Amino acid sequence: MTDQRWKPSVTVAAIIERRGPGGTEYLLVEEHTPEGLRLNNPAGHLEQGETPQQAVCREALEETGRPFEPTCLLGVYLSRFQRPATGEDVTYLRLAYAGTCGEPEAGRTLDEGIVRTLWMRPEEIRASRERHRSPLVWRCIEDHLAGRRFPLDTVLGDDSVTWPQIKHSGPGGGA
Repeated sequence: MTDQRWKPSVTVAAIIERRGPGGTEYLLVEEHTPEGLRLNNPAGHLEQGETPQQAVCREALEETGRPFEPTCLLGVYLSRFQRPATGEDVTYLRLAYAGTCGEPEAGRTLDEGIVRTLWMRPEEIRASRERHRSPLVWRCIEDHLAGRRFPLDTVLGDDSVTWPQIKHSGPGGGA
């Protein structure tokens, strides 16, 4: 029996669409990864003390330089990734939010590793799958195009998540 419990890595992703003169486009980031230069939805890890909605707004701003306003939950996805070079095996639980973004904030630098942001049409994203950071890049776009939407209050964060931690006596500590 082991004392370690398996836990997926919780991530959030922003699916940002705009209607341009050439049709529908989605905002992606191009980033350095151990596997090379890859395309991804603006995404990152949920950090302690924040709700998934707060995390997706923070990550989108850090990676695109644009403020993000979620309008709906697109879906909750489970995906496994095995890094070819090291054999690292990680399962990700991704909460994807669709929404809108503002203009880039002047003077804001993009997160470390992000090379650039780019607007791409769905057919361009589909055609570049070999450059996607994960299969979820296209899956989230595909679900968005199909009209998948859930209310933002599908995922609720209890106040205890963002309030200062309460010290509990004894093992387990509560809830």
